[in-house]
Amino acid sequence: MQIKSRIRTIAHYPHEGIMFRDITTLLKDAIGLRATIQEIAKRQKEVQIDKVAGIESRGFIIGAPVAYELGVGFVPIRKKGKLPAETRGRDYQLEYGSDRIEIHVDAIQKGDRVLLVDDLIATGGTAEAAAALIQEMGGEVVECCFVIDLPDIGGRSRLENQGLKVFALCEFEGG
Repeated sequence: MQIKSRIRTIAHYPHEGIMFRDITTLLKDAIGLRATIQEIAKRQKEVQIDKVAGIESRGFIIGAPVAYELGVGFVPIRKKGKLPAETRGRDYQLEYGSDRIEIHVDAIQKGDRVLLVDDLIATGGTAEAAAALIQEMGGEVVECCFVIDLPDIGGRSRLENQGLKVFALCEFEGG
């Protein structure tokens, strides 16, 4: 099954020069969606995972069914101010400024082995901040898993330089 062929590219979105990789075409395809979830879950079947953490918002769409397949809980990592209970947060840099992600303080227990999931890795800033939050709470990030890697942008290397294991189902060259 070729997952990459089910992902649409939209030129110059949201800004001139950006090639946006749109997974909505993958998500609406029943076979593509099932294959995506199954491939990620299958990779983790022999690894002890306690929780899957998904980064807002497309990480929720992929991460929750992966958690279901693995028989573990799901933890949302959200943008600032979106979680109702006490949170711990981390700021990170974007190309055009900064942002903040947060996690509930009771979401990760010391020693939890966590699979971190998102749809795409570009610069790696959001995933790096999410992994740091998990580690600050005493969790171990077993792997950072993405549907898409944009290797020319360098996020994978950034995470690997932090000692994190990284996996992506497909790559798109040129950003």
